[in-house]
Amino acid sequence: MRVLGIDMGSREVKIIMMEDHKIIFRKKVSTMSFYRDYCSYNQKIIVDVDKLECGTFDIGISTGYGKNNTDLNTFKSINEIKAHAYGAMHQLKKQDFLLLDIGGQDVKVIKVEKGVVVDLDLNDKCAASCGRYLENMASVLEVNMEELESHHENPVPLNSTCAVFSESELIGKIAEGVSTETLCASVNYSLYKRLKPLLNTFSSKNLVLSGGVSKNKAIQKYLMADYTEVICVEEPQFNGAIGCCVYGSR
Repeated sequence: MRVLGIDMGSREVKIIMMEDHKIIFRKKVSTMSFYRDYCSYNQKIIVDVDKLECGTFDIGISTGYGKNNTDLNTFKSINEIKAHAYGAMHQLKKQDFLLLDIGGQDVKVIKVEKGVVVDLDLNDKCAASCGRYLENMASVLEVNMEELESHHENPVPLNSTCAVFSESELIGKIAEGVSTETLCASVNYSLYKRLKPLLNTFSSKNLVLSGGVSKNKAIQKYLMADYTEVICVEEPQFNGAIGCCVYGSR
């Protein structure tokens, strides 16, 4: 049986096709391009699945920000918590874990025990703890994301709790002569500090990471001080779409 999973995120749309629990197709496009190039509008956003060029499938499952305002014929929608939990279970081959998913515009912490979501917390109100914050700060520092994510040593405090005001604070630090390397570390550390209150409400020695920010080496370094083990799933950005496929196959 072929199952198509679509995770319509705030920044990117991730598409996965699975057959017999194995990935046979994957595609990732920016959310802007997805709506512009793959959709039309008639009272509701209509997706032309044929344009995805993924081939035929038996079941379609969707999740993400766009699942409720997009017409995906023959698709069933599931919430993001369920999608990411199923995705992590499939990738880890584990039934018990604490998952931290850092996306472009939200953060999810999901506690899974015996294959069931038993607790969760999320932050979808503030961009300062999400991937968008890192993108904005990288732009201010005029470095790419790879450069930003490579620095973790000797961060200086960034006190602004708002992503918008953080830009002004960062420019002030640049004017004071603080090095770009130090400011990159400072940006990473400030995001880590915003993640800690969410994580501190959960008891766990091990942490699983997914989402676009999960491969950030600096964030991983900071988290390793708090947990015995920090694991990044093999396909962090496609985790929600994989979860859709796993759910559909059941």
